[in-house]
Amino acid sequence: MGEEVGRGHFGYTCLAKFRKGEMKGEKVAVKVIPKVKMTTTISIEDVRREVKILSALTGHANLVQFYDAYEDKDNVYIVMELCEGGELLEKILSRGGKYSEDEAKAVLVQILSVVAFCHLQGVVHRDLKPENFLFASKDENSQLKAIDFGLSDFVKPDERLNDIVGSAYYVAPEVLHRSYSTEADVWSIGVIAYILLCGSRPFWDRTESGIFRTVLKANPSFNESPWPSLSSEAKDFVKRLLSKDPRRRMSAAQALTHPWIRSSSEIKVPLDILIFRLLKSYMRSSSLRKSALRALSKTLAVDELIYLKEQFALLEPNKNGCITLENIKMALMKNATDIMKESRVQDFLVSLSALQYRRMDFDEFCAAALSVHQLEGLDRWEQHARCAYELFEKDGNRAILIDELASELGLGPSIPVHSVLTDWIRHTDGKLSFLGFVKLLHGVSSRYLTKPH
Repeated sequence: MGEEVGRGHFGYTCLAKFRKGEMKGEKVAVKVIPKVKMTTTISIEDVRREVKILSALTGHANLVQFYDAYEDKDNVYIVMELCEGGELLEKILSRGGKYSEDEAKAVLVQILSVVAFCHLQGVVHRDLKPENFLFASKDENSQLKAIDFGLSDFVKPDERLNDIVGSAYYVAPEVLHRSYSTEADVWSIGVIAYILLCGSRPFWDRTESGIFRTVLKANPSFNESPWPSLSSEAKDFVKRLLSKDPRRRMSAAQALTHPWIRSSSEIKVPLDILIFRLLKSYMRSSSLRKSALRALSKTLAVDELIYLKEQFALLEPNKNGCITLENIKMALMKNATDIMKESRVQDFLVSLSALQYRRMDFDEFCAAALSVHQLEGLDRWEQHARCAYELFEKDGNRAILIDELASELGLGPSIPVHSVLTDWIRHTDGKLSFLGFVKLLHGVSSRYLTKPH
């Protein structure tokens, strides 16, 4: 063991060298966590989980490599790859905070890529900030490595986490509301992107509670210098990461297909966790909602289709251009780490079991995998919705009774459906109104109907 090179919440990190074995003489970093600090069952569990997550997440170029973990009576030792290039934070400060758009993109592509990988494996980092990315070496084009999974957690596809953790400047609004998932990491990347491009924080106050208030209430400013001189694509990119509604936020994999990022180089887009959530929701939808989503998918712009084409290709459709549950299973196995193969792949396949006896072509995949909430966050949403309604009027709209609509939506008899659903249907011909069409696109749960809007 050598000198100390860093300190964190729980412990400190030292330089070290392997004494024997195939890595004899190689330098590594050892995180030392004193057991006197691990005074509660929770803190012991946290350290166990960190080791479990580090050993589960293997095989991504932008992840710090984990070698092993040991303990003696005084400490726990986590042995990892040594990154000698310093923190991303130091680099930002040494430049006075300003990165050119291309330099910022080079950093963000690496961050998005590793975070999309973690999300697919079911891990939320929960503490993404410039201090937790290190450069592998002092080389000018050195790779970035994500470190410090001490606050990370596993999350199942439909699960929400509720504990408030992370660093105040980077914390997402839904974390403060105690109900969040992988989207919270994407918000933190939005904060990092904002800082890289303009050198200041989007949400600031003198106290922690003040910062939380601004995160919940304020919108980041895009008026001060240098924002007016930056490209409209860069601003759009940051705004779509810093959407207060997590459902409107791009996923990490999706952000890699954003026009601003894509303009820089050929980027390998990873399989997106979001696709599986949307497919599951689509499979459970009524036939009426499916035809409404099909109409909406026909209005998608080219950049939205690029993302869907790439995701569809990653599911390796068969030669007829269709995917089945088997294709999805193969794609997941190909992209999964060993731990994910054991547990997570099965969770996904069970949630998509409705695909077992059928296949899906690209047109239907577009309808199934588009996010209505994200489209709704765009300036051109009104045009999308109107165009889609016109297509739906031609192909899918038919006379429908309120009782039929209620059973289509799976609403039980206990809900006063007439008072809720009357404005969904046109009185002149009994067909779905524009308002009804838009609400149908969102898919409606009984919770949504009984909750005051």
